[in-house]
Amino acid sequence: MEKQQFDTLVIGSGAGGLAAAICLARSGQKVLVLEQHDVPGGWCHSFQIDGHRFSPGVHYIGLVGEGQSTNELYQGLGVANDLVFFRMNPNAYEHCVIGNERIDMPAGIENLISSLSKRFPDEKKNISSYLHMVQSVSQQIQLVPLMKTFWDHVTIPYRTRYMGKYGLFSLKRVIDWYIKDPQLKAVLNVQCGDHGLPPYRASFLVHCAVMSHYFDGACYPMGGGGGIVKAMTNGVKKHGGEVRTRQKVKKIIIENNKAIGVEMENKEQIFARNIISNADPGITYLNLVGTENISKKLAKKLASTKYSVTSLILFLTLEMDVKKSGMDSGNIWLLRDNNIDAIYQKLTSADILEEKEFPAVFISCTTLKDPTSFNGHHHNFEVVTFIDYSSFSAFNSNADYHGEAYSLCKERIMDKMMNSLEKVLPGAKLHVVQMELGTPKTNQFYINTTNGNVYGTEKTINQIGPFSFGSKSEIKNLFLCGASTLSHGVGGATNSGVATAAAILGCRAAELIVPDKDQNIRIYDAEDATTWPDWVHQKRESKKKRHQF
Repeated sequence: MEKQQFDTLVIGSGAGGLAAAICLARSGQKVLVLEQHDVPGGWCHSFQIDGHRFSPGVHYIGLVGEGQSTNELYQGLGVANDLVFFRMNPNAYEHCVIGNERIDMPAGIENLISSLSKRFPDEKKNISSYLHMVQSVSQQIQLVPLMKTFWDHVTIPYRTRYMGKYGLFSLKRVIDWYIKDPQLKAVLNVQCGDHGLPPYRASFLVHCAVMSHYFDGACYPMGGGGGIVKAMTNGVKKHGGEVRTRQKVKKIIIENNKAIGVEMENKEQIFARNIISNADPGITYLNLVGTENISKKLAKKLASTKYSVTSLILFLTLEMDVKKSGMDSGNIWLLRDNNIDAIYQKLTSADILEEKEFPAVFISCTTLKDPTSFNGHHHNFEVVTFIDYSSFSAFNSNADYHGEAYSLCKERIMDKMMNSLEKVLPGAKLHVVQMELGTPKTNQFYINTTNGNVYGTEKTINQIGPFSFGSKSEIKNLFLCGASTLSHGVGGATNSGVATAAAILGCRAAELIVPDKDQNIRIYDAEDATTWPDWVHQKRESKKKRHQF
């Protein structure tokens, strides 16, 4: 068999791996992306159940507007023209349902301050101070990688003073200095779900980055996460790169502390000058590299590394007019009460089958976020809650965990999730077309993450920034990207891929993301049909005709 040789081989086709592949292929390298699943995308992929599309890892994206960072990122990657986004409800892109109270979060920081100040008049001054401080800290975080000159480094302590002041504190500690009302704290902390840690454990800096990412509202990609993956895989191919699916890597071949290729499960070997792993550090070093090839220092770090929560995701299709029950394109964060710390402890330590409802769930109606996906009859939902991997301990030791016990467990979990959904969508149980449950075992099988984690490593203070895993590994020519390196989320993972490509090419990441005026993301309002071009209306009508009964 002819020896396959590439400049760079990428293991895993998540947003980070695809971004790296685009940058490297565009620079002239011969690039191959290997994906174990039958579709590319990692957490960004979409799939169908009985013709209904779901996206397990993409629920909303911020800073998509013209001149904003996500927009410029896709422009710089040369994929913006292939992307369409729908702007979620600007009056409430997030609905916080806490107990029996509903509090909406509108787009625009000043709108948010005004809305919350009306709801919590005694906290008006504190709300403004806190949110502007969050905005400042986030801006200062973004300044750090831009520092180039001697003068930049001399002035950085002043220019990042708020980041330095609060950088070593937890979210709980900082918000307690500013905000007193428990209900208001819960609203401002509800996006803890976007990094998976409760306030008392979450890094304040990470939470600032998450909140500011959505200060101007949120958008949803047409086609779900798969729409982004399609644009990025096309970007790889446009520059001569290759993406192969159903290609499970068994190990990374190491010779003299140098990565030279990979061996597939079918024993085929593929060689490359550089190897990028888009898998998390545990999968990369412990499974693919092997402990015999890593230093004691790295082995010690891996042993102490903690991974984020895992998830339960209900993929649900309903045949009912959900708008009549108040549903719109905004997300719903449903909390039993305002003690988020206690809720997280309950979610990650309790028996998942006890009680009739989950103390917290995230609800997303994708057919309202992406109008082109609605067939005129059915609405698709993703209902998510977090758990600890140990909650599935009964199935974690079994190679083939499927069986009657697993099926019964899933049925009971789905019933609990439906009970939670009924809180905001009464009668939902009577209108189910289909439902399926994704569990930690599902995450492991399809995404291949350590313990089915959702956000890579935990984003605690001692596992971010200089304490995270770097793009360069201790093994020559082996690089990492993804949620456990630079940052998590779609934007963070994508940027990690750019950073890794820059490390290989010996340049700055900013040099690989140059705004292109010929590249433009199309953005329309999910809730305002008058903003849709004719082709969106036609696409929608065509879908309805195909599903007429």
